This record gives sequence, C-alpha cells and structure tokens, in this order.
Amino acid sequence: MAAVRLILHGKVQGVFYRDWTVSTARDFGLTGWVRNLPDDTVEAWLEGDGAAIDRMIAAMQDGPPRARVDNIEREDVETEGFASFERR
Repeated sequence: MAAVRLILHGKVQGVFYRDWTVSTARDFGLTGWVRNLPDDTVEAWLEGDGAAIDRMIAAMQDGPPRARVDNIEREDVETEGFASFERR
C-alpha cells in the first residue's frame, strides 16, 4: 500500500478534471480524494497499490479531453486509510 499527494498544473479546472479523476481512480481500485485549489491547480491524494498509482499518474498526464496538464508535482506520503475515492 502506497500513498501520494499530487498538485496538477495547467488547464485543469472547469474541464471536468475532478469528475474524471474520481471515475478513473475508482477504475484503478484507488482510494483518496481530489479537489480544486484557489490558484487554479488541482490537488489529489491517491492511495493503493504502487503500480496502480503509477498507472493513474500516467493517465492523469492526459486527463479528460478538454484538459491540459503542464506539470504534476508528486510527494510520497503516509497512507490514511480512505475507504473510497471522492471529490472534495
């Protein structure tokens, strides 16, 4: 079990990025959350199998069709034991 905190930069607000993240993370069997930040970035917390997290981050580079991800900051963190993946 691994956990990461991500900050996504680019055109990631107003393009259904959070909803896409919830659906995709659940498909990968991950738990955690995603939310918009005031500086027009998106923050995500992913927990689960390390390989699934890596696949999710690779998918997040593209995101939904109208999104443009310029950079993803990654920080390895301690797991918190979330039961599901939610939009905040």
